[in-house]
Amino acid sequence: MNYLSDLLVSLVGIAFAMTIHEFGHAFAAYLLGDDTAKRAGRMTINPANHIDIVGLVMLMIFHFGWAKPVPVNPNNFKNYRVGNFIVSLAGAVGNLVGAIICALILKFSPMYAISIIAATALNYNLWFAAFNLLPVPPLDGWGVISSFLPYKFRDFEIKYENIGYLVLIVLLVTNLGSYITSPLVKLFWSIVVKVTGIY
Repeated sequence: MNYLSDLLVSLVGIAFAMTIHEFGHAFAAYLLGDDTAKRAGRMTINPANHIDIVGLVMLMIFHFGWAKPVPVNPNNFKNYRVGNFIVSLAGAVGNLVGAIICALILKFSPMYAISIIAATALNYNLWFAAFNLLPVPPLDGWGVISSFLPYKFRDFEIKYENIGYLVLIVLLVTNLGSYITSPLVKLFWSIVVKVTGIY
């Protein structure tokens, strides 16, 4: 494929991974009693409702980007800790489901172009799931960890969010992020293989 084709395929893969990740957060929050994201139009698989153009461009160029954050009001959860834990984890679960869908398309599609797009989206979903579970504010992994911490740690993310961004940049620039998330990517890939029988 030429450069433009590669770029288009990457855009589709990233858009799908971002969309299903954010939808996972919104859907989980709704199931737990918080309809904030639904009222904001975020409980949808329409990429336009989730993608931040600047974040998408940054991800394409620097491999560090973001989607529009899903609005969640944890006060609507019956149990704050349980709700925060499930919603934080739901993005990665969404990406795992997305990876499984892509694997099934890759397995059964007779069209080469579709297979290339599915394979690319599969890789992005695996990476999104693993990277977002790093326990660094403002990633989902911190939300998972903070669900078990004393309530006084709620302000930690607000106070040290900028440091968290610096840590993420270092992880990406030095490629430590790929090294650290590699075991999780392999774990998620093994789950995809077992579920789909792709190999």
